[in-house]
Amino acid sequence: MGGSVPKGASGEGADEPLPEGAEEQLSTGDGILEFSGRKMPRLPASICNLSESLNKLYLTGTMITELPDDFYQLENLRTLALDANRLAELPEAVCSLPKLGRLYIGANHLQGLPMSFARLQSLRILWIERNFLYHFPRVLLSLPGLRCLQMGDNRMKRLPSEIATAMPGLKGFWLYANRFDRVPNALLRLHGLEILDLDKNRITEFPDMSRMKGLRLLAYDHNPVTSPPKVAATVTLVGEGAQEFMEEREEQRRQREEEEQEEREREQQEAENKEAEQGEEEGQEGHEEELYEREEAKERVENPNDHYYPEYEEEQDYMEDEEYYPDEGRYYNQW
Repeated sequence: MGGSVPKGASGEGADEPLPEGAEEQLSTGDGILEFSGRKMPRLPASICNLSESLNKLYLTGTMITELPDDFYQLENLRTLALDANRLAELPEAVCSLPKLGRLYIGANHLQGLPMSFARLQSLRILWIERNFLYHFPRVLLSLPGLRCLQMGDNRMKRLPSEIATAMPGLKGFWLYANRFDRVPNALLRLHGLEILDLDKNRITEFPDMSRMKGLRLLAYDHNPVTSPPKVAATVTLVGEGAQEFMEEREEQRRQREEEEQEEREREQQEAENKEAEQGEEEGQEGHEEELYEREEAKERVENPNDHYYPEYEEEQDYMEDEEYYPDEGRYYNQW
């Protein structure tokens, strides 16, 4: 049995019941409807009346070919899954969802994206793999907020040169199973990119990719290359020869760390030895000075007359014979 339409619903098809189980799912309060795997070529228009409560809608593998005209009313929708269906074109209503952050439209029959796709400024994750894209949809350059772009298993050979400046925040880029015969130069300028998948292409040689400082994982398997790409030491490689390469790199890293540790320990030991030697020298000097003072004191006690200074005594006697006369303003001798 299907669920009833929420109060206030209007428009053509508004009295259609929601798909079976919808009310039960909505009763949890998490705003999620999961219809994946059900065969429903047409989505009931009554779904559009859930604008306040619906956050995530999953329609994967439903054989759907179109969406209701009022689908744009789902203004709080943040996740939409339309993958594995029969969509030849993306419904225009999808491009009018202001809060949509995740869109899954892979495994359809898409050959491009409408220009209205640029309105999806909240979009962060887009999966458009397994379609019929021969060219990179340039409308995506209007979405600087994209973080993950899954475009594997298409038919692309090139990327636009301005992708690096148009998508500065891109973190993950999946381009496996396309038709690239070389690594696009634009990829090398994506300095914030962390994951890059170029598996199953036609690349015969990889450029130096060590300047991609943000890169953490590079998949290059199933390309006609003879050696792993040159990357920074922090990058995990996935491909032929990658395991041996990373094991050797790890061994070299361990050796460097051991050598650096030994060097630090040697320098520390030298510093400690030097400090100890200085302490011994200062202690020896202090001991010798103390012995000297003791000898002098002992000698003065044993031979007091040896330390008589007559000129000093004469000066003292002279000063004692002086008197001061205020009226004259000077010193006079009494003699």
